[in-house]
Amino acid sequence: MGFIDSMRAEGHAVESTCRVLREQGCPVAARTYRAARPLTVAPDGVGCGDHRRDPGECRNPRELYGRRKMTHHLRRTGHQVAFCTVDRLMRDLGRTGIRRGKGIRTTIPRIDADRPGDLLQRQFRAKAPNRIWVADFSYVRTWAGFSYVAFIVDVFAQLIVAWHAATDKRTDLVLTPLQIALWDRHRQGHPVIGGELVHHHDAGSQYTSIRFTEHLALERITPSIGTVGDAYDNGLMESVIGLFKTECIGTTLFHQGPYKTLADVEYATAGWVDWYNHRRLHGSLGMVPPAEFEQAHYAALTPQEQPV
Repeated sequence: MGFIDSMRAEGHAVESTCRVLREQGCPVAARTYRAARPLTVAPDGVGCGDHRRDPGECRNPRELYGRRKMTHHLRRTGHQVAFCTVDRLMRDLGRTGIRRGKGIRTTIPRIDADRPGDLLQRQFRAKAPNRIWVADFSYVRTWAGFSYVAFIVDVFAQLIVAWHAATDKRTDLVLTPLQIALWDRHRQGHPVIGGELVHHHDAGSQYTSIRFTEHLALERITPSIGTVGDAYDNGLMESVIGLFKTECIGTTLFHQGPYKTLADVEYATAGWVDWYNHRRLHGSLGMVPPAEFEQAHYAALTPQEQPV
């Protein structure tokens, strides 16, 4: 253990050192070394966590970060650290962040439905909040059967404005978060103005149902639907759902143990959405959380009192 410590101090990786030791007749595994070093602290005093756990068993959402976001997180907390330093430390600890896998198809399009056109054309940018919302839902396996979670994201700051979980895929699954989002925006003092908002979604039967389309019309919200079977037409929402499945459902950060019922899924989703909106760093937003990005927008619109 002392020899490996000295090699690490000179910049050599644990795996490389162990490989050389095995070649010289001293069989030792990297996990044996790490088992004797349960907590590693970076030279600047930043704890890097218990590296013996599997990435799916991390206990702090920051352990989901890769090299780039971890570096930005450390800098936001006052640590002057280089990308190469974080890269070396995470490599020595066996930490690579969490990666997303591929999902499965969850919606069934209504081919015979009279659908609106695609108003976004894969351009997921908005000049202000409440101008473009994207929506979709995904599935979660539980011991009691499948649960489904629907999300609505404001494109401007990639903020999750509403979500809803249910055990079936009927229209209420996607209609309820729309009602929640409209109510919550009004409660926050930033109501949706009729005629300004575009609601973009896929061609699933839930979104093309009479109840849903009538509700959009009553609220004066313009619907937008991408082509059938093309995930890129709703790429931003697919990305957010991918993060949800990877960071929330795929780890034990937001719920310990297996998902047994819908209540377990709701508990985990509530914790993840709160972290996603208020603390998770987003590269496309300049490494700030969505809520902070949106608040900065509204703060810039408020005139500041000038000194006399």
